[in-house]
Amino acid sequence: MAAAGEQHEFGRVDYTLAGLDESDLTADPLDLFGRWYDEAGSAGVPEPNAMVLSTVSEGRPSSRTVLLKDLAADGVPGFVLYTNRASRKGSDLARDPRCALHFGWYPLQRQVRVEGVAQRVSQATSEAYFASRPRASQLGAWASVEPVAQSQVVADRAALEASYEAAEQRFDGGEVPCPPSWGGFLVVPLEIEFWQGRHGRVHDRLRYRRDNPDGDWGTERLAP
Repeated sequence: MAAAGEQHEFGRVDYTLAGLDESDLTADPLDLFGRWYDEAGSAGVPEPNAMVLSTVSEGRPSSRTVLLKDLAADGVPGFVLYTNRASRKGSDLARDPRCALHFGWYPLQRQVRVEGVAQRVSQATSEAYFASRPRASQLGAWASVEPVAQSQVVADRAALEASYEAAEQRFDGGEVPCPPSWGGFLVVPLEIEFWQGRHGRVHDRLRYRRDNPDGDWGTERLAP
């Protein structure tokens, strides 16, 4: 790697693994997403459910990696994630539910981009999922609720560990309930773009679009 101020040289990879044709599309984009997701898992892509969630607050974009947990919630198809709703991402989505997701399955030379609107998952669904989590993750959720909420400034690592230990003591020997500020969001997609790398950077980009969450999907090819 070059020193600061010098010219950097980055590796170039020619994408030749596969193509994406209109004949590969499914009527419902979530069916194609599920196929690509399974192929990413079979290919050994680490954490194929990792996705970048982008939100906006007061005109400023913010992105972070979260985990996809389901493709429907409360009978509605979409992309489900769980978080402390008092976190920055939770607060952003409460103010402006418009958001974007990005899946980068780079070993397969693939990406999926999603734009949509987030809505809260029901409390019953959130509590059912929370109950299925490992106990350590349940305690970690409480450590990000009290005494300092997720995304807030904390003094140091020792303060985090003390918060976790306090949660362990609080629920010692008993079930760990779902924190009142913790729950799910369902991102209902309005656009889903499937990107497959191709030779010479002439990539395949096929996009599904609809005008509203109940509308029909249309498809179109985008220039790379």
